[in-house]
This record gives sequence, structure tokens and C-alpha cells, in this order.
Amino acid sequence: MSTKSNKSSNKTLIYTSLVVVCIMVTLFTLKQFGLIGDSNSDIEVETVYTKYANITQKVSASGNIQPEVEVIIRPDVSGEIIELAVQEGDFIREGDLLVRIKPDIYQARIDNLNAALLTQKARMEQTRAALIQAEATYIRDKELFEKELISELQFIQSTSNWESQKASLKASEYQIESAQAQLRQAQEELEQTVIRAPQNGTVTGLTVEAGERVLGNAQMAGTEMMRVSLLDRMEVEVDVNENDIVNVSISDTARIEVDAYPSRLFNGVVTEIANSARVSGAGTNEQITNYKVKVRIITPHNLSQSGGQLQALVAKENSELLPTPNFKPGMSASVDIETDTAIDVVSVPIQAVTVRDFSLDETAKSNTSESTGSKSNENDAKLTSLKVEEQDIRKVVFVVEDGLAVRKEVETGISDNTNIQISKGLDVGQQIVIGSYRILSRTLKNNDKVMIAKESTSNE
Repeated sequence: MSTKSNKSSNKTLIYTSLVVVCIMVTLFTLKQFGLIGDSNSDIEVETVYTKYANITQKVSASGNIQPEVEVIIRPDVSGEIIELAVQEGDFIREGDLLVRIKPDIYQARIDNLNAALLTQKARMEQTRAALIQAEATYIRDKELFEKELISELQFIQSTSNWESQKASLKASEYQIESAQAQLRQAQEELEQTVIRAPQNGTVTGLTVEAGERVLGNAQMAGTEMMRVSLLDRMEVEVDVNENDIVNVSISDTARIEVDAYPSRLFNGVVTEIANSARVSGAGTNEQITNYKVKVRIITPHNLSQSGGQLQALVAKENSELLPTPNFKPGMSASVDIETDTAIDVVSVPIQAVTVRDFSLDETAKSNTSESTGSKSNENDAKLTSLKVEEQDIRKVVFVVEDGLAVRKEVETGISDNTNIQISKGLDVGQQIVIGSYRILSRTLKNNDKVMIAKESTSNE
């Protein structure tokens, strides 16, 4: 019996302890949210002083490095590659030999067209001789017809034969021109079996080998053989969200961080902004709309791959300070585009600016006036209830004055990662509340007593 009573006592003690712990946690939570306890107790806050600062608004995006100018080399004619004069990574100049395609078929076609042209010229001479004979017959028959020595029908036949021979000669001339045009086309195709560099640059992609057969640009895109790029003129192509693209403009400066050079920043400038959006996840809750933006890297780079002695000299001089970066197509990079800058403006930490519904204050005032004895009719009550439903959201900052948190309505300007511009509502040197987040967003009210737990003289 004693064992059972001991077990029962232990269970009762455990249950009692759990209930006490739950009550204590509940009371602590309610006190933290200001639902119980002394409403007049001071609220601990963190503060900072407003100051003048330079604020630069930025749009951040990520993308990949690519050549600003990249030419894809495709053959105009089909055939077998008999000579490949370059390798990937070679620097080439405009006019340098790249590829030779086997010319036998095109040379044979030229020979065939030459023979056809000579045949057409011989036929034209035959037609010319026939024309001379027809013209002589026409002249003779004309004189005889005028003397009424031949019939009119015979004269008409000689006239028709003469006109026919003239037309045949004209047709022979046109056939010769057509044959010459075909011959010129064949000669051009023969010349296209030798492919030369269209510009200075570096071979950044080589997808063929000697002995392979390639397709020409006849009715479809030919075989991609290689790419020639200007590696000393690189850019970063990034995706900018639709909410930020309205702030980006051509010629905006940018700071570029390349993953391959984590400890360095490079300068850039916006050169192109797409007008067409790229939408992913269309029609779903995860739909994202981005716009392509190209940022040219203006910090000297890849100078050793530009093929010039002057660029190599500049690279050598720069190497004494920092090594010249060598960017490769496809490298990952992050870009901060500086879209706007405000100089010497009143600034506060971003977290200091919060929002409050001013319509709640009007509701509180109306409730207070009713509690002091002023009665309103039913229509006024209905109007009041309608006004309560309309929110009046405004941006505010809490300023510490004589131990009270005084709510100040403010107008804001641009912001960076830490600070925001105050265009109206605050002056330099005022002590403002910056934390904690829970107190600013929920607890703190106008004219609440506060106690400064942490004070800073600068916007950190």
C-alpha cells in the first residue's frame, strides 16, 4: 500500500511542477509582449544619433562574364577540312588563315561551267552567222517585192526569219551572261573553301578537327567550327528583377566582384538594357520576371591576349601594383550597379524607419471623448466605424526626448544596404530608436517611457 501511495505522490508532484512551469512561461511571454505587468515601466531600447552621410543606392545582380564581341565562324560551303591552321587560345589577326576545305568538287564545277560558257559562245556565233544570212535575204526580197517580182507571202517569210534570228542572237547573249554568272558563283564558292579571320581576336572555342566534314550555310545554319572573341573587351551579363530594372540606366557605374578574384573589385559601366523580359515559372506562384543587363568591365584586363606590344607594356607596368586579371568566358560574377547617389543628406539606419497606422489614433480619440460623457448619435457612430476601417499607414521614426519615445512622421529618399535618406521630418543630431526589431515593429508607441540600453554616436 505504501508503494502505491508513493507512486501517486510522485505523479502528483510531477504534474504540479509541469503546471507551475507552464504558468511561469506564459506569464513571462505575456509580460514581454506588454499584455500584463506595469504598463508604466520603461522600455529598453537601442539608439543612435542622426548624421549627414553620402548614400548610394545600388541594384545587386549576378551573372557570367562573356566577351563583348564574339564571332561564330561557320563555313559557307560544305566539304572536308584538309587544313586547320589554328588551335584554341591562339591570337589571330584579321585575314589570317583559319581553315581550308577540300576544293576538288568546286574546281570541277568551275571547269564544267567554263566548258558550258564556251559552248554558249560558239552557239552565239552560229546564231550571228544565221542572222547575217537572214538579213541579206530580207534585203534582197524587199527589193524584189518593191518591183513586184515576188509575192507578199514570200516577203513576209523572209522578214519573219530575219526578226527570229535577231531574237535568237539576243537569247544567246543572255545565255552567255547566265553562264558567266554561274561561273562567278562557282569561283566564289571555290574561294570560300579558304576561310580567313574576320577580325582580330582569340580563338575561344574550337569544335572541329582536320579531316571532319562540315555543312555550309545553304538552307540552314552551317556547322559551328570556332569562335573568335575580343578577350580584352569583356562584359558581365546579369539578370535584374523587374522591381529594380526601373532604377537602372545606361552609363550607370558598377562595382564587379568575380568569384575567381574574391579579394578585388573591378569597375564597370552599364552598356545595354534589354527591353524584353525573361519569365521563368510563368503562371505559377514562383513566377520570376528578369531583364538582361550588360555591364562592360572597364578595369584593364586580359592585356596579354590582345596581341599588341603597347598592351603588353601596360600589363607589365600594372603588374608592379596588382596583377592584371585574366578573365575567361563563363566566369561567375556579382555586380552592384550604382543607380543614384545623395551627398551630405540626413541619414538613419534602415531599421529605424517603421510604419504606423494613424487611423488607430483617431479611433482612440473618439473612444476617449465618448467615455468622458459626450454622446454621439447612431449616424456618427456608423461614420466612425467606417473611418476605422480605412488605414492610414505612414512612415515614422521614434525620437528620444526627455526619456520619451516621440513618434515623428518622416519622408524617405534613397537607401543603401545600411542607411536610408530622411528628406523631411528629422534634423542632424537627434537621438532615434533603432532597436530592437520587436519593440519598434510592435511594442513601442508614441510617448512611451524608454530606457537606453545601448547608445551609439554613429550609424553602424
